[in-house]
Amino acid sequence: MKIRRFAGFAATIAVGALALTSCASAGTDGGGSTADSSGGIVTAWGSEPQNPLIPTNTNEVGGGKIIDLVFAGLVYYDADGAAHNEVAKSIETEDAQTYTITLNEGWTFTNGEPVTSESFVDAWNYGAKLSNAQLSSYFFEGIEGFSWDEDSELTGLQIVDDTTFTVKLKQPEADFPLRLGYSAYFPLPQVAFEDMDAFGEHPIGNGPYKVASEDAWQHNVEIALTPNEDYSGDRKAQNGGVTVKFYETLDGAYNDLLAGQLDVLDQVPDSAFSTLEDELGDRAVNQPAAMIQTLIIPMGLEHFSGAEGQLRRQAISMAINREEITDAIFEGTRTPADDFTSPVIDGWSDSVAGSEVLDYNAAKAKSLWAQADAISPYTGTFTIGYNSDGGHQAWVDAVANSLRNTLGISAEGNPYPAFKDLREDVTNGAISGAFRSGWQADYPGLYNFLGPLYGTGAGSNDAGYSNAEFDSLLAQGSAATSVDEANEYFTQAQEVLFQDLPAIPLWYQNVTGGSADTVSNVEFGWNSVPLLYEVTKN
Repeated sequence: MKIRRFAGFAATIAVGALALTSCASAGTDGGGSTADSSGGIVTAWGSEPQNPLIPTNTNEVGGGKIIDLVFAGLVYYDADGAAHNEVAKSIETEDAQTYTITLNEGWTFTNGEPVTSESFVDAWNYGAKLSNAQLSSYFFEGIEGFSWDEDSELTGLQIVDDTTFTVKLKQPEADFPLRLGYSAYFPLPQVAFEDMDAFGEHPIGNGPYKVASEDAWQHNVEIALTPNEDYSGDRKAQNGGVTVKFYETLDGAYNDLLAGQLDVLDQVPDSAFSTLEDELGDRAVNQPAAMIQTLIIPMGLEHFSGAEGQLRRQAISMAINREEITDAIFEGTRTPADDFTSPVIDGWSDSVAGSEVLDYNAAKAKSLWAQADAISPYTGTFTIGYNSDGGHQAWVDAVANSLRNTLGISAEGNPYPAFKDLREDVTNGAISGAFRSGWQADYPGLYNFLGPLYGTGAGSNDAGYSNAEFDSLLAQGSAATSVDEANEYFTQAQEVLFQDLPAIPLWYQNVTGGSADTVSNVEFGWNSVPLLYEVTKN
């Protein structure tokens, strides 16, 4: 908690017989063309992975960038967010609850071991098992047999033969295929289960790259990857390798980029926001990614429940000048939000009913606040919790200032030294006011921005929100027989959110980065990560 709208995938869905079939093949431009890895080594910015490189235990960007190059899943996402089959030959279902997955033949791991149905089923069972304590275990909770309370097998997984297995979910979920390009669903070779920690230090994958040597991962320095000549998919390496360099500061990385000592950078320091385009020209990147920033007001906070609470939440939302803040503070590296999801996701809309509450309207905000005061006069100070280590003070101060000037109330930021300190109070229900929150998509689907955050009892429902109508619309969307139909329900669910505003959408976060003049064909994906396999050395 990773550019364009997710499009193309829904076109492969047929009502009554869902099927994800190959959208591209080697030699086409559907995600990569015939490999020419004779070029030079591409250097890319990164950060030291938090953990050994095990797919189901890697949920941060440092390790994720490497995992995605070393492994190949059933599907992958191209720069636009469209899904293409990779190891999968087809993903089919009649009811959106039981899926039959057929693999392409001939895939191998870099140790020569074949990639089979067992490679996926064993990896998923390992990731789901309670005692293995994998960070991405929740991705398997929809499969029959998953348990949060005890070790259990995923009984919903059944191997038919070496290239076919079935997945039975606890309930229909039409967007299940959308998730399968995420790293939690990657396969593992049998050697991994002999010593998983050791394997994570020297991962053996089936992706477009492989770890160059036993000592290629120099902790806190870099990791060197070389093209996997036996890779069978569309993401063919167009260079002679990728070295991901680990930097302590973004300023150091940006200076190296300007000096031609680093080829690709997908995050620039705040100090470069205003100079990025001047210094990099058409090599600068500033485009939307699947991330959103919100302001959460707990549902039980005094004066913010019931009819009074609805009025006050709307008033606060309309008192925030998102365009002014994103221009003045973020130098255009953020985009004012139009909904609760992201414009890079298929099904996104900038005209969800009720979204006008996100428009800056000082007069309407004052009127709504006055109506709320007629129910119960507001006293005290409105506070906004934020973590000081995340660069949030400037915009929080700007929002608080706008609330003071527009609504005539006392408002101020409530700083926490570190993100973990803020999260501890939020998780324990100990925070006494509003607070900032953010979400980066795990996979390109609308549900991922809604269910985990606002569903009754959901793990990331920090507002304590519960609405039976919203939950029902989520359930109907999940049980739909096509992604398009599911998105219709998810859009209706957002209409409910706009009435209740358990969170106030602020802005979508852009990926801000660029490349040196040492490389070409640099493209950043829907999740803000550059498609390094496409990059060529000049």
